[in-house]
Amino acid sequence: MSYQVLARKWRPKQFTDMVGQESILRMLGNALEQKRLHHAYLFTGTRGVGKTTIARILARCLNCETGITANPCGQCGNCKAIDAGQFLDLYEVDAASRTKVEDTRELLDNVLYPPTQGRYKIYLIDEVHMLSNHSFNALLKTLEEPPEHVKFLLATTDPKKLPVTILSRCLQFHLKRITPEFITNHLNHICQIENITHDGKALSHLAKAADGSMRDALSLLDQAIAYGHGSVKEQEVHAMLGSMAQEDLLPLLHALATSDGPTLFSAAQQLAERSPDFQQVLETIISLFHQLAIAQIVPEQAKEDIIITLANQFQPEDIQIYYQIALMGRRDLALAPSPQQGFEMTLLRMLAFKPSLGQPNTIEKVSNNIEPIKANPITPITLPTNKPLPVTVPLSVGKEWIDILPKLELSGMAQALAANCTLTQLTENKVELAVAQSHQPMLNAKLKERIAESLTRYLGKPIQLEINTTTDVLHTPVKQAAQERNQRLEQAKHNVMQDDKIKQLIAMYDATVEVSLAN
Repeated sequence: MSYQVLARKWRPKQFTDMVGQESILRMLGNALEQKRLHHAYLFTGTRGVGKTTIARILARCLNCETGITANPCGQCGNCKAIDAGQFLDLYEVDAASRTKVEDTRELLDNVLYPPTQGRYKIYLIDEVHMLSNHSFNALLKTLEEPPEHVKFLLATTDPKKLPVTILSRCLQFHLKRITPEFITNHLNHICQIENITHDGKALSHLAKAADGSMRDALSLLDQAIAYGHGSVKEQEVHAMLGSMAQEDLLPLLHALATSDGPTLFSAAQQLAERSPDFQQVLETIISLFHQLAIAQIVPEQAKEDIIITLANQFQPEDIQIYYQIALMGRRDLALAPSPQQGFEMTLLRMLAFKPSLGQPNTIEKVSNNIEPIKANPITPITLPTNKPLPVTVPLSVGKEWIDILPKLELSGMAQALAANCTLTQLTENKVELAVAQSHQPMLNAKLKERIAESLTRYLGKPIQLEINTTTDVLHTPVKQAAQERNQRLEQAKHNVMQDDKIKQLIAMYDATVEVSLAN
């Protein structure tokens, strides 16, 4: 019997076999049990997360001879036929190879005919975003009002390329990337069942290299088994992936901690002799800096003694700048004349821009006596103060609309309209507002009524509201808020630009400073 690759052998046949998509499986399972069936389902997500697998399982759920169920038997004729790809009422199409409108019309020619073998005709269209515009138009009418015996199951890695007319007619499910922890546990389970000698760290590296794709993880496991003559070991996985074990990079970190340039460069040369993938090496270094930062702030979360020891050798600000430089080095690696040169320059930048040369703090000192960074204070903006309007006192001309508006507790379009108004006249039982001519489309009786009701509730008596349009320049709450925000942004940017370290980074990377304010 020929060998079957792990990705096919371990393809789930039940929802319970799926890994990492619990929320979607729960929704589909409940819908099947309650017989709340939609005519079109769209499954989106990156490659290898289970889009077509879920679609095939759903086809079995709809056509199992035991009835519509979230747990198909897998033993009846229909289930076996679907598994074998021989089910007459399952039309599985690769849209990437059948993009023409003639292909789509041919596919839909027999939609009106009842199923010949099962309960439903299933149209499973993979990579549906590859269809042409004419194909989408041909599909649209059928997708909107299909016969009762037809279900569409669409899958795509790029839903943004689908017309909104298609999206609006489908029940959409986005399959998330599978976490490395889930992938590692699943690979461990498979290795145990297949009697494959393995170690946990090797599987963890394979899971990270899979980048959220279970299919990629199984393919990498197949490769690792072949590379290791039937076993999966950490050093062999590193050699196969062109990556480095964490222990191999510790000399680099020790040299950085002591600002020892010759030792740092020598360690980098030794790594280069092993022809690693420098992109993955930088990713491992970034991960190490992340672990060191955690060990300094939350020591109890450190998983290894060597990480705690290393964390004691760095200043917290050193780790932060090294982490950022490593991120930028990984991004720019493809621009360097050679990956090795880009990697070495990244390390040299870390030494060149070391924030301080003081004695390193211990974990205890860092975690228990952290002093906040002192930034230049932002000059406060002096705003006019007005006393809040008492409910028991009639309105007077001297009151500010900017002060009154927050107390009305408006929301949505009513709040937007009121915020673009200004107060022009106040009497005992009447409030007159002005709004710019450009906002006239916002005026309607319903919004005006909501504002009037809020004024009545706030003042405790009936209020008549009048809103007039004007071509004059108005000082509205919206404009004042924008002015205040711009002032704060300018002040914050001015303060940031006074920092010497920021000036160094700008000169080094030809960067610009963008400042934002928290809401």
